[in-house]
Amino acid sequence: MNELRRSGERGYADHGWLRSFHSFSFADYYDPRHMGYRPLRVINEDRDMEIISYVLEGALAHKDSMGNGSTVVPGDVQRTSAGRGVQRSESNHDKDGSTHFLQIWIEPQVRGIAPEYEQKHFTAEDKRGRLRLIASPDGGEGAVRIHQDARVYAGLFDGAERARHEPAAGRKAYVHVARGAISVNGQRLSAGDALKTDARALDLAAGEGAEVLLFDLPAVHP
Repeated sequence: MNELRRSGERGYADHGWLRSFHSFSFADYYDPRHMGYRPLRVINEDRDMEIISYVLEGALAHKDSMGNGSTVVPGDVQRTSAGRGVQRSESNHDKDGSTHFLQIWIEPQVRGIAPEYEQKHFTAEDKRGRLRLIASPDGGEGAVRIHQDARVYAGLFDGAERARHEPAAGRKAYVHVARGAISVNGQRLSAGDALKTDARALDLAAGEGAEVLLFDLPAVHP
């Protein structure tokens, strides 16, 4: 079963200081048909005032109550586990420009852990023409570690570049196109489009300046 959702079908909020596109119900945007997908609960596309995770353009300044202070730039993956609680702030690091990034929330398998922070960089070469693991339960291959049986991959695709991903039996996948366009199993997706699927193999091809995130998710989530 495949379910395609186009960019223009997402929720949208303009708070003046923050403009957000919501793939799933979030804050004042509520749609009972789109509450999440397995443990994947939030994927927001924010501009100008961002919160966390995968920067596409610009730079994000981060501070938190654990004493961390950093600047997150394109290629960086930043992970904060809130655990028992953490105060944090993110702001546009370039006061004369804007920052464009994806905010992703994944529900953890465990509750009440101590807060954690992690940030790693993945070059364009790491992701060129392939799906590079950027987040996983064990932090393998240099990925950031998340407390959930989920794996997140990022890839850059142009022209003849292609990649194939085969989820294990019973698992689900969610593909989000951050920018550009690409075909997934023959289905054309453009920037902001997403595809939920239980296909046993996903073939990504015919990219046009495409930057893609692929989430490999457990089939069962309480």
